Amino acid sequence: MEQERPVRVERRLSAILAADVAGYSRLMHSDEEPTHAKLTSLLMDAVNPAISEHRGRIVKNTGDGFLAEFPSAVDAVRAAMRFQTRVHELTAGDAEDRRIAFRVGINIGDVIVEPQDIFGDGVNIAARLEGVAEPGGICISASAYDQVLGKIAAEFIDVGDQHLKNIARPIRAFKVMDRAAAARQTPTLALPEKPSIAVLPFQNLSAEPEQEYFADGVVEDITMALSRFPWLFVIARNSSFTYKGRAVDVKQVGRELGVRYVLEGSVRKAGSRIRIAGQLIDAGTGAHLWADRFEGALQDMFELQDDVTSSVVGAIAPKLQYAEIKRANRKPTENLDAYDYYLRGLARAGRWTIGGNSEALQLFCKAIELDRGLACAYGMAAWCYMQRKARGWMTDHVQESAEAIRLARKAVHLGGDDPVALCMGGYVLAFVAHEFDDAVAFMDRGLAVNPNLAQGWALSSWLRVWRGEPDLALDHVTQAMRLSPVDPSLYAMQGAAAYAHFLAGRYEAASSYAEKAMRANPNFSLTIYIFTASTALAGQLEQAQRGMGRALECNPDLSASNLKDLTPFRRAEDLATFTGALRKAGLPD
Repeated sequence: MEQERPVRVERRLSAILAADVAGYSRLMHSDEEPTHAKLTSLLMDAVNPAISEHRGRIVKNTGDGFLAEFPSAVDAVRAAMRFQTRVHELTAGDAEDRRIAFRVGINIGDVIVEPQDIFGDGVNIAARLEGVAEPGGICISASAYDQVLGKIAAEFIDVGDQHLKNIARPIRAFKVMDRAAAARQTPTLALPEKPSIAVLPFQNLSAEPEQEYFADGVVEDITMALSRFPWLFVIARNSSFTYKGRAVDVKQVGRELGVRYVLEGSVRKAGSRIRIAGQLIDAGTGAHLWADRFEGALQDMFELQDDVTSSVVGAIAPKLQYAEIKRANRKPTENLDAYDYYLRGLARAGRWTIGGNSEALQLFCKAIELDRGLACAYGMAAWCYMQRKARGWMTDHVQESAEAIRLARKAVHLGGDDPVALCMGGYVLAFVAHEFDDAVAFMDRGLAVNPNLAQGWALSSWLRVWRGEPDLALDHVTQAMRLSPVDPSLYAMQGAAAYAHFLAGRYEAASSYAEKAMRANPNFSLTIYIFTASTALAGQLEQAQRGMGRALECNPDLSASNLKDLTPFRRAEDLATFTGALRKAGLPD
């Protein structure tokens, strides 16, 4: 008997394009037939011709989107740019809330080919990147970026590592912007009336790559020192660090961040010696206003940082008295070992994972062991516990909550003029201990010390949400977004805006902000809750039920009985409205 031959699987390397319509369910719910007709017309007049012209094929349609395959990444990106431009032209006259816009994700991958479909990890990554893209935007993977760089007239904006659902490894992603569109959009942000500056990540020129955290810490200190001057407008570290590891055009940085000046530099640490080099550039003209180099013993690091800060401020405002500069150069500790652990903790804390949170907490606690007076380390350790509570990572709620409160109280007690200690510790007292009035006093004092602390304004906006002050919450979150316009944690700011609009009864605006936040971080529970509640009260019950399904997937223990622990509204009526909305969507008792 003849043995059956194994079925041969066809595979090939392809550029995969995944696209869908942003907010399609909402559009169909509002006006079903015109939406369907408009989408059909756009596919025929804009999408299909662009794909054909660039040697692509639509593999399958997916209701409100499609999957396409191309022989090269260049063809895929050019096709996407072409049809996105054409769609924008064809929908330019439509009302903002009725406009159809595609989100596009592109990846290079080895795919399994069947007559009517393609499969594989490469397809999944393209589909997930589509969810990261903005409406009307294109997001590509690093593998696609490597193939198209220098071959397409486009600006590529590095948006960092993306943790995509069901993808085991982080995927580096880039936003694609047509150069003509980029030129039309500049300046994206108006310059503040104050002198404005962004401190970009310094290059680590040390022999050991693991010393990266040290260079980052130098930038952190210079940024914090500059931000203490109330007459300066200083972009937050989180936004500045989105340029880390990238070759940047200083003029573009100035446009994107809305600043007049940019500080670049490098740090070289060798043995017991350190060298810090810096240059101040006018972002409007590209002119170098100042450059200098500072070298000394490692134990003099703080003095070196003071010299850099004083020189930068002196270049911006030569008439500033040296005494004012000296008052701003406050150091959190003279214990270099303790501060080194604190810097390492900051590097881990920004990873937004349970592993990164645990590592950061250990490092902050180590810093405290070495220097019992380091207020900012107490504040950040308390903040780590607060994150564990907000994200459902606590294993012993009673013990960990008690420790969070202890650390927060220590932070605000020690941190008389430390804005990080006051803002972090204050917020923890509100979120964990429900001490709202004390929290306001501490956080307002921290923001008075450093009015440029974007994270402080963002946390203050959440505090005002919990206190039932939606207008003040919106004022504070607007300030946070302006100080850090490309912050990786922008989703948390958008979440605070969603809650503020919800409390003010603006449910459509609340769900819109929540959708933006969920696109950036699909796993942040607080934004899933507010999306569910706002769509329920806006009458979009099907979306609300889907939101509740996602909420229970992230937190299976979620119920009406424990909701206050996760959303600590001070006013009983706010909690009742929120709970009632979630019950409409299927929240269990």
